[in-house]
Amino acid sequence: MGVMGRVIMMMMPITPKFIVRWVANRYVAGPELSDAIQVMQSMQSQGACFTLDVLGEEITSLDEAEFFVNEYNRAVDAIVSEGVDANISLKPTAFGLLIDRDRAIENIEKITKKAAQNDIFVRLDMEDNRVTQSTIDIVIEMQNRGLSNIGTVLQSRLFRTGDDIEFLASTLGGNSDVRICKGIYLESDSIAHTKYQDIVNATNEAVDNLLDAGAYTAIASHDIPVIDYSLSALAKREMGPGIEDPRQNASESRAGKGPGYEFQMLLGVRGNIRRKLAKEGHRTRVYIPYGGRWYEYSMRRLRENPDVAWHVAKSIIMPWTNRR
Repeated sequence: MGVMGRVIMMMMPITPKFIVRWVANRYVAGPELSDAIQVMQSMQSQGACFTLDVLGEEITSLDEAEFFVNEYNRAVDAIVSEGVDANISLKPTAFGLLIDRDRAIENIEKITKKAAQNDIFVRLDMEDNRVTQSTIDIVIEMQNRGLSNIGTVLQSRLFRTGDDIEFLASTLGGNSDVRICKGIYLESDSIAHTKYQDIVNATNEAVDNLLDAGAYTAIASHDIPVIDYSLSALAKREMGPGIEDPRQNASESRAGKGPGYEFQMLLGVRGNIRRKLAKEGHRTRVYIPYGGRWYEYSMRRLRENPDVAWHVAKSIIMPWTNRR
């Protein structure tokens, strides 16, 4: 991170909220569900599908979980009524995981059941290392209860990710569905890679392992070396646009999914690369966050990953770059 990025990061806590909102406009759909629907509808012509995320995490009381249960019910209804091609993403701590595990599972099951009734996939987002195992366990629990429309995220920077891939594949077989990303949570170097090239190498290895395990592989990366490697890994396995998944250990394709894989990117990031991949026929998905907690989301991401400050600095110095 450059000097300007450090300055911006230091200034953010005292920066007027309207300026933070202007920067966040690129990365957050807006405060309301209707904002997210509008953004998705406007991007459908780009060949994209979507994952809808209600901003907020780690509640302090179970009463707060009701907001997320109700809001995701509204989100599922809106996806269906508006006819957008979208999944939903849930953060387990927003449903009470760190307060009452049983209640959190109950809340997550409610949403997952409703999503299943409407052929909508549910992605359990991965948070920091306190809940890594719990999040994986919930996915397995949901699938054991007959809800196969659920998968999770694994963070390649964690040393344990290779073992987690093997565990999911051995437990769920071809029903394992994983979004692999490097992870935004900056974990200790005792449990995670901290250098860029090591994280890239770990992500590439994870892509190989997921593909070979027969898992549905959602490649969530903005790093060109990872994207290029993934394209080569797919070609090596004779996987690609318009080709039925040839892997014998993979499950049958699911509605709304690609042929065993897809590429995923955050709203406002690498739109040019995403559109190029879509034009080549790859299934591409955009992560669409929305909600009244956009400010907390923006500030939390900045604290967790100071490199984001460079994007903020660039948006201020070169405002024409603040486009999705």
